[in-house]
Amino acid sequence: MSGAGGLSIEPTARVEFGSGVVRRLPEFVESLCFERAFVVTDRGLRAVGIVDRVVKILDAAGVETAVHDDISPNPSTVEIDRGAAHARGFGSAVVIALGGGSPLDAAKGISLLVGNPDSAAADADSLWEGTPGLPLIAVPTTAGTGAETNGFGVIEDTHARRKVYIGHPSVQPRIAVLDPELTVGLPARVTAATGLDALVHGVESLASRGANAFSRAYAAQAVTLVSRWLPVAYRDGSDLEARSQLMLGAHLAGRALTISGLGLVHGIGHALTAHTGTPHGVALAAVFEEVMQFSRAEATDAYAEAARAMQTADAIETVRELCGVVEIKRPLRELGATTELLPAMAAATVADAVTKNSPRRPSEPEVLEILQAVY
Repeated sequence: MSGAGGLSIEPTARVEFGSGVVRRLPEFVESLCFERAFVVTDRGLRAVGIVDRVVKILDAAGVETAVHDDISPNPSTVEIDRGAAHARGFGSAVVIALGGGSPLDAAKGISLLVGNPDSAAADADSLWEGTPGLPLIAVPTTAGTGAETNGFGVIEDTHARRKVYIGHPSVQPRIAVLDPELTVGLPARVTAATGLDALVHGVESLASRGANAFSRAYAAQAVTLVSRWLPVAYRDGSDLEARSQLMLGAHLAGRALTISGLGLVHGIGHALTAHTGTPHGVALAAVFEEVMQFSRAEATDAYAEAARAMQTADAIETVRELCGVVEIKRPLRELGATTELLPAMAAATVADAVTKNSPRRPSEPEVLEILQAVY
């Protein structure tokens, strides 16, 4: 769609949202003209029974299914290559990405490599212009990443010790299945980390250099929902209303970031995760407040909008309080970072594509100063 200023917004996935909607998975597979499904997930979801639940739904409807659960919390290029080999062996199928951001991101890379059998995940930069991959259905089991809204995944190149972006328009999920029942019972620490990720998506989307009227609308509503319902879901993981509202907020934040891009919090978060293995949401929380302070002058209007969405006077103060409520903020030294690592992390942050969207673009010394302040 376009407006008077020439604004153009690409359509996003078809969204199916509601308690129990996962039971309609066979219908969604059929709507994409397939009778087979390759499920990408992780061992944790296998252990708690969610994978078996989904496979039973598919089996009962006659959908032939293979499961690939060899995905870690920070998926690497090596894992994507292994998954692609498994998927090629299974043959033509819909890829069902089941899990948090890691399986969803991994599934995009796996799907894309099936369509590009002469490539490897380390070729991520060139795959953006490659052959289309298999169609995806995304079934998030956390409320945080918004990975069901876009056609790229963030994975780790373990050799280069950096995050890379693997993607293609063809691997943007065709259908996003948002069933809050799948998030009931998530541990409080996982709820906090994924929910904090969604809040950062909303705030950074408001402040991003790529923001426009559409992304700001999505982001503001996301900030409203996540800031209100994250503490509730953290306190009571069985509260289905809180789980539903948090999942919706995370999805809207994903739509926002897909349009606007992110910023310095994610740039530092990617570097911290790549160098220490810190879970993504925890890495973001370590510097969220400090980055907002760093960009305060350049993001005055954006942070005022965030404050209105949170129904508060000061967005930065509210972020500080919320991080305390969900008990997520940790100093870098407790997350495995050493003083010797900080310069390399600063360099990786400045080189990360998301950092270029920041309202205030930092130098390496400025990033190093932020890192030292939270060490």
